[in-house]
Amino acid sequence: MNATQEQLKLKLTQALVAAFGTDYTNTDPILVSASNPKFGDYQANVALSLSKKLGKQPRIIATEIVNKLDVSDICEPPEIAGPGFINLKLQTSYLEAQLNAIQADDRLGIPTATNPQKQIVDFSSPNIAKEMHVGHLRSTIIGDSIARILEFCGHDVLRLNHVGDWGTQFGMLITYLREVYPDALTTANALNIGDLVSFYRQAKKRFDEDAVFQENSRQEVVRLQAGAEDTLHAWKLLCEQSRQEFQIIYDLLNVELIERGESFYNPLLPKVVEDLATTGLLEENQGAKCVFLDGFTNREGNPLPLIVQKSDGGYNYATTDLAALGHRIQKDEAKRIVYVTDEGQSNHFTQFFQVARKANWIPEDVELVHVPFGLVLGEDGKKFKTRSGDTVRLRDLLDEAINRARADIEKRLQEDGRVETEEFIQNVAEVVGISAVKYADLSQNRTSSYVFSYDKMLSLKGNTAPYLLYAYVRIQGISRQGNIDFTNLGINRQILLKEDAELTLAKHLLQLDEVIKEVEQDLLPNRLCDYLYQLSDKFNKFYENCPVLKSEEPARTSRLMLCDLTAKTLKLGLSLLGIKVLERM
Repeated sequence: MNATQEQLKLKLTQALVAAFGTDYTNTDPILVSASNPKFGDYQANVALSLSKKLGKQPRIIATEIVNKLDVSDICEPPEIAGPGFINLKLQTSYLEAQLNAIQADDRLGIPTATNPQKQIVDFSSPNIAKEMHVGHLRSTIIGDSIARILEFCGHDVLRLNHVGDWGTQFGMLITYLREVYPDALTTANALNIGDLVSFYRQAKKRFDEDAVFQENSRQEVVRLQAGAEDTLHAWKLLCEQSRQEFQIIYDLLNVELIERGESFYNPLLPKVVEDLATTGLLEENQGAKCVFLDGFTNREGNPLPLIVQKSDGGYNYATTDLAALGHRIQKDEAKRIVYVTDEGQSNHFTQFFQVARKANWIPEDVELVHVPFGLVLGEDGKKFKTRSGDTVRLRDLLDEAINRARADIEKRLQEDGRVETEEFIQNVAEVVGISAVKYADLSQNRTSSYVFSYDKMLSLKGNTAPYLLYAYVRIQGISRQGNIDFTNLGINRQILLKEDAELTLAKHLLQLDEVIKEVEQDLLPNRLCDYLYQLSDKFNKFYENCPVLKSEEPARTSRLMLCDLTAKTLKLGLSLLGIKVLERM
């Protein structure tokens, strides 16, 4: 809800009290943006819900409210429609004043959160010795955008990368490392293992085929947990090699994270088991220590346990997640913890959240949120894979997007007869390619799967990043063509709204704060994408119908200011999606 809506709701409540008494002081009028512009900009539904209580027809109630309603400083005279809706149309002078007020504000008039919090966003989370693949794309992109929006809203956000850097697979990897790089465990120098995926597959093949190798791997796990110096050294080599590969992806995506892998919480795991035992929740089942869950049963219909310590003394992912949760609440003092993972892990989060709540580990003022997302599908509607059936490497996917964007740019330059530097072409290709991938993902409701198509995401038409970037570039082109300095348009500059296309664009510009507040709460970045796409569309219609440089004053300066405000809004909105803008394309 934006500032205008808040004012209108307050005025509606005051009118309701004036009409029917103090019993309605805390009534919250339902106020929505009107779906049909000809009815107004907002529509209030307060009369229908009060009809039974007051024993009057809704239209009569609406009439009595309107008789006491003073919105003359914001709206045209209210109108009653249908069974009792109150339609409110914003005054043009009010819109002009709002736009002129936010023009010089870096935040475009958007306030920070009234009660800023410490919030944690847990996202990306690849596994050591495994390359990042298309499955990590959504977590990384969605998590980064959510973190950016929460930061912009004024929250203290801790961006955590819960890397899979601990567990039994390291026994296998370290044993194989001893075989193929025996000197690596005794030297302090960094090691270039090469293709980590190939290394992992070869180690797995040895593990599956050789019983002696299997036993040696198990012993390496014991040595790792005991802190044996050479085994720890090997583990650190594997982790560092993976980090270098991960960082290439994060740099390409312009994503910042603080790594806190599973190993960080390893010393805390025994305390988790001890604390659960103290609460009386822990039960032993076939040698394992478990907590039985409400609402979850196995195939036989018996209660399903969440194992926190296996019969061999080892721990599960749930144990690590419980330890991490405790640390985030007690040490980090987070009030909202957001986990961005695929929807396949929904049951896992429901289960370990339930255990934490049963143990009374979650204070009333702490919110836990699982942000699930669907699959990335190929154009055949099946899970996105390479032609050989392998999972698509994220690096390959991003490189392909950049290469295709470059081919499109080179083709356009040739058709236009333009000559640009190699640096310009490569920069545009990288920005467009990466932005296209990000936007194609973020513009979908994250709870749904979506079809990955390079052709669609790189198109200059439709709801794509290139379409939005081009709207921004078009405004910069106006600046260059007219030799305009948007920061210096004169002392008496003002936005004046006369044409329908100007009014439509103006009203949309003033809705950004409402959209950002929605995303702050529901963590659905596609709402911001929808807003920016509509903004680009409304600007293009304004551009087609309202001459800018060729118009007479004061319309010329007013329209230049509308262009500038649109560009600022696009740049801010895209930055919250992790997308850079371009001055030229």
